[in-house]
Amino acid sequence: MAQRTEAPQILARCRELVRPALGRAVGQLHPWHAEITAFSLGWDGAGRDLPGAQGKGVRQALAVLGAEAVGAKAESAVLGAVAVELIHTFSLLHDDIMDGDETRRQRATAWRAYGTGPAVLAGDALFALAVQTLAGAPGGACAPAVRLLAGALNDLVHGQADDLLFESRPWTGPDAVQPHEYRRMAEQKTGALLGCATGLGAVLGGAGRSETDALTSAGRHLGVAFQAVDDVLGIWGDPEVTGKPVHSDLRRRKKTYPVLTALTAGGPAALRLAALLRTGEELDDHAARRAAGMVEEAGGRAAALAEADRQLERARACLESVALAPEPLADLLALLPYLSARLR
Repeated sequence: MAQRTEAPQILARCRELVRPALGRAVGQLHPWHAEITAFSLGWDGAGRDLPGAQGKGVRQALAVLGAEAVGAKAESAVLGAVAVELIHTFSLLHDDIMDGDETRRQRATAWRAYGTGPAVLAGDALFALAVQTLAGAPGGACAPAVRLLAGALNDLVHGQADDLLFESRPWTGPDAVQPHEYRRMAEQKTGALLGCATGLGAVLGGAGRSETDALTSAGRHLGVAFQAVDDVLGIWGDPEVTGKPVHSDLRRRKKTYPVLTALTAGGPAALRLAALLRTGEELDDHAARRAAGMVEEAGGRAAALAEADRQLERARACLESVALAPEPLADLLALLPYLSARLR
């Protein structure tokens, strides 16, 4: 096995490769949409990166590494990396509106800064631009690449629909959301686009079906792990890191994996948690802190971290099930524990 590079260096290399093409793509938008997109991406008015305002670029890296893993040059995946980053930004614009989130990465969300209508319209523009970008893929890769993106988009909106519908279901009883339903939603809402990223890298790199399927499946498992980690951060994360208040998901009474697994665990803590949540009352600082303690006591936090570990191992197994180039494989494997390392 080739020596592994540190995950932040891997992400930085891939971001630097994709950044010029992403800037050119955003420049094709209506100036209003381009401004909102630049704001969402953490760029200033001149298109320069604002320190600390960008995401990690995980999806871009997966696309680039997917191509390199099947023996292709990193540049072959740039269009795919741009497309998934545009779709990711589109999904965040719309998710923030649906969830009522007012901050992201310690800044106002786009709908708070520009209004709901402009943020929705900018998201729609990004959706169209992503498809247009990928439709420009050369050779015979265009059709399978667009099909892969379309399938991921279908899964993404399906998962988002389930996530919204979960809000109207009870906390306990026969109609309560079960952990396995939440995992399926997470695979669609979060895993689909991560799987699409790695799969697009393989497709644009000229890979066969087995390599493409293995890389796509690895990304989907990574997405479930990513969601489980985010759920833990949404309750116990440091506001300086998450950009959101501590216990923010509990305050919003959001059904997340730690809470759902805690409720199904049985025992005194689970019963107390269920009684608190069933009241429907707004959780103030004291109540949210108590609820977080109950979730942890009932095993919800440990269960979420264990689920993240299981999904990362499944992703690893997918990557190791086919013959991939050693150095890119090592880089992909280095990214897996990086997601959960934030919590250890």
